[in-house]
Amino acid sequence: MGPVSTGWDPLGVHPDGHGGANVALWAQSASAVDLCVFPDGAAEYRIPLTHKVFNIFHAHALDLPVGTRYGFRVEGPWQPRIGQRWNPNKLLLDPYARAIDGDFKLHPAVFGHVDRDDLSMNTSDSAPYVPRSVVTDNWFDWGNDRHPHIPWGDTLIYEAHVRGLTMRNQFVPEQLRGTYAGLAHPAIIDYLLSLGVTAIELMPIQHFVDETHLLELGLTNYWGYNSIGFFAPHARYSSSGSRGEQVREFKEMVKALHSAGLEVILDVVYNHTAEGSELGPTLAFRGIGNDDYYRLKDQGRRYTDYTGTGNTFDVSHPHVLQLVMDSLRYWVTEMHVDGFRFDLASALARSFHDVDMLGNFMTTIQQDPVLRRVKLIAEPWDVGPGGYQVGEFPPLWTEWNGKYRDCVRDYWRGAAGIGELGWRLTGSADLYASEGRRPFASINFVTAHDGFTMRDLVSYDHKHNEANLEGNRDGTDDNRSMNFGVEGETDDETVNDLRQRQIRNLMATLLLSTGVPMLTAGDEFGRTQSGNNNAYCQDNEISWLDWDWEPWQQDLHTFTKSLVRLRHDHPAFRQRYFFDGRPIHEGGPKDLAWISPTGYELTVEDWNSTTARALGMFIAGVDGGSSFLVLMHAGNEDIPFALPGAPYGTKYHRVIDTVMASAKSTNPATAGSEIKLVAHSMLVFEVVG
Repeated sequence: MGPVSTGWDPLGVHPDGHGGANVALWAQSASAVDLCVFPDGAAEYRIPLTHKVFNIFHAHALDLPVGTRYGFRVEGPWQPRIGQRWNPNKLLLDPYARAIDGDFKLHPAVFGHVDRDDLSMNTSDSAPYVPRSVVTDNWFDWGNDRHPHIPWGDTLIYEAHVRGLTMRNQFVPEQLRGTYAGLAHPAIIDYLLSLGVTAIELMPIQHFVDETHLLELGLTNYWGYNSIGFFAPHARYSSSGSRGEQVREFKEMVKALHSAGLEVILDVVYNHTAEGSELGPTLAFRGIGNDDYYRLKDQGRRYTDYTGTGNTFDVSHPHVLQLVMDSLRYWVTEMHVDGFRFDLASALARSFHDVDMLGNFMTTIQQDPVLRRVKLIAEPWDVGPGGYQVGEFPPLWTEWNGKYRDCVRDYWRGAAGIGELGWRLTGSADLYASEGRRPFASINFVTAHDGFTMRDLVSYDHKHNEANLEGNRDGTDDNRSMNFGVEGETDDETVNDLRQRQIRNLMATLLLSTGVPMLTAGDEFGRTQSGNNNAYCQDNEISWLDWDWEPWQQDLHTFTKSLVRLRHDHPAFRQRYFFDGRPIHEGGPKDLAWISPTGYELTVEDWNSTTARALGMFIAGVDGGSSFLVLMHAGNEDIPFALPGAPYGTKYHRVIDTVMASAKSTNPATAGSEIKLVAHSMLVFEVVG
């Protein structure tokens, strides 16, 4: 049972255990609030919240059992030209609702104003066209569930979509596909364990609705970056119902994943909401306190947009910040999740206008006894001025390393030399070594949900987003990709062989770099989106993982698992501290050395060469483990590469070869011998003598 009160705290609707509930809504400048109840088979009735304390309207409802659908109507001035948009004709969601039922339907009644040119109050009732909040309780038998607490240095993240991961998986029962229960099915958990990942990062599961322009096009929001309910698991992902059942099903999923030793990280969107610009629908926050919840400009008539979505949630406001923190703590304490990836985190860090790492949001998380102990991942940018903040977030935070992504892509497509690559392979000390941060501050990734898949990255020079019905104008044009002679899929075996080798090069680079690797679901077996680099509205086969593999995909999957095992078994690839270029013990090799094709250490001239495409990286063994020599060659021609001698090694055993996809057992190569380093290839040797 959740917290019980007869007053203004806690916010939201909380059952009292006797069929009633305490109701509390913060609405600072509103003049009146009604609780609107929707009994099954009966008309809406309203209960005025007659008490107001600390700007919180509250009451105790005697008949409000679990499963009841409800909303709010809030009264106040209609003055949109100064940011005040109260309209009691609009049914509003509870910002603290634990469950949400029903869909948002595109209808003129859902908009607070009459139309684009007429800002008069729209008096049509929106209730038939908007979702409702649901009364829930918190009871759940967690048993002996525990957070796995996997150290950052041992973490391997798997970014996935609840629906896309399971919709085409033949081993998941059809009725469970696309749901929390489907993701918790043994077939999926066994797959994740066999792959070797330690955490699944779920794309947004906080309740979201479709954008108006997608509804006009007959499309739906697939990715979920359009939140409206910060406490509610998305109802479409429930196989058991939407009247609170989605809460239980989500908890059962987390419990099952934890039982298998897997962490659950949520991709959360607090930087904006689904209400969009001033022309968007009125669903919750706009009708409760528009000038409190949103950053406004032009005397309040329009929205400041640092997110590219039409609005920016104003977490610099004390109550809005409280809402976000209450939500985050709820997901940790009640839903047992293990961490968060914050979408467009720079927007959350803005105080007034500028990004401020000492601002309210950052300092509040820093001192919170719950949140400072979970995994915190920033997407360290937004679309506003000064929003690109890679390397600037403070301790406790890790970051999606966009510079790693761009550098690795450029190197393997032959568009850049080796100068920056050394930093990226070794944890990006140039970005993260200050202020006591460790290599795990860098979340390394080559692909993510947003952009090309790894297969498409080596198959397309240009995006192909025609299915999004926006004239191929949406999505980035900065793909840093290469099609190797043919745009898209081909039967040319030479092209396909090279593409598959490039995927292996990218995968090996990602999984053997210092830092925390993030693998995008399906890249491990070569999934494609047919060149669509912005499939946010494609809830279909374009986005869903296809589990019917061709032989080369099975080989790639096996190759990826071998890389994960190599990383897991050898701490040299999981450095806890940044390299310092000095011997670990007297008379031994440096902890890190860069080797040229001559077999000797790189010179300054080598590093600065714009034409250099080959690089050797020696990593000394850690904690008694093996040392390794990694050779990379992004050039177009085969070259000889001399294996270095003492103090690095005398014999080298090949363990990874991206040309063959698997390293056959061979006699160790000896120091000083020349090997052929094939164009567009990567070799990994274990030092055995």
